[in-house]
Amino acid sequence: MSAEKYSGVEKHVGRTPLIRLRRLSELTGCEILGKAEWLNPGGSIKDRAALGIILDAEQRGQLRSGDTIIEGTAGNTGIGLTVIGHAKGYRTVIVIPETQSPEKITLLRTLGAEVITVPEKPYSDPDNYNHVAARLAAEKGWFWANQFDNPPTASRTTAPPARRFGNKPAAPSPGLFLPWAPVARWRAPRCFCRSKTPSRRGLRRPVWCSHVVLVHPRQSGHQGWRFRGRRHRPEPRIPDQEAVTIVYQLLREEGIFLGLSSCINLAGALRLARERGPGQTIVTLLCDSGHKYQSKLFNPAWLAAHQLDPGQKLETLL
Repeated sequence: MSAEKYSGVEKHVGRTPLIRLRRLSELTGCEILGKAEWLNPGGSIKDRAALGIILDAEQRGQLRSGDTIIEGTAGNTGIGLTVIGHAKGYRTVIVIPETQSPEKITLLRTLGAEVITVPEKPYSDPDNYNHVAARLAAEKGWFWANQFDNPPTASRTTAPPARRFGNKPAAPSPGLFLPWAPVARWRAPRCFCRSKTPSRRGLRRPVWCSHVVLVHPRQSGHQGWRFRGRRHRPEPRIPDQEAVTIVYQLLREEGIFLGLSSCINLAGALRLARERGPGQTIVTLLCDSGHKYQSKLFNPAWLAAHQLDPGQKLETLL
């Protein structure tokens, strides 16, 4: 076979399957589907944003072979930038709060990133990890990925196509659950829903979604986010216990090993199913796997210290 038919890891970002969450679907009478983003090359949905940021910087002439990319990140974006950066010939420096899980920090170093750990500080503090990354970029002449203020790039690549499941059209149009606000700023329904039926030009027709909902933990800093300059109805705020219940149910009954963000999204999907009733098709993003959270989320001592019960039954959420 010709080698031209094969490509490097950067060409496979986003080629993740849409899977049915059997137990949640059965309990609600809805089709609850998840985009398996942990199957991206770097192991999370943030590979999409990392690739988009790098490609955009290359097109603008801000990145050339051998350059250094720096970013302040809680982990997954840094992993994506490092993996894709290696594939495209860039060095990466990652500034990360020291409170992040040791699995993330160790993985970043194993992948070859230079990792700078800093004390956890609020965004208003000049020593917040994002501000540290920005200062180092200016001092060293490095490219600052600046993921949090790069929504046009990050959202276009983070919004995956929720193609129709199987051979039957999804009806009604699905509700979508997104992990962070910038994703939805850029016409997320058009990004997510595409028909299999081609138009005259051979392009798939857009299928507009009835709902786009943002979900986040109760303590999330995105609670005050406003997009497109208009006030929107409050997004669901998910208690940790709801997400933990779903994490462990999926692991025990379906063999799906997810991180907390994925199950926060699924808790939001469960709420919408309960609110709107059976017969809905609900699509969400399964952001990453549980591998980077074993010292906390899958640690019995940590769960007990935070009064979280991994044995709580899924039915209690309905």
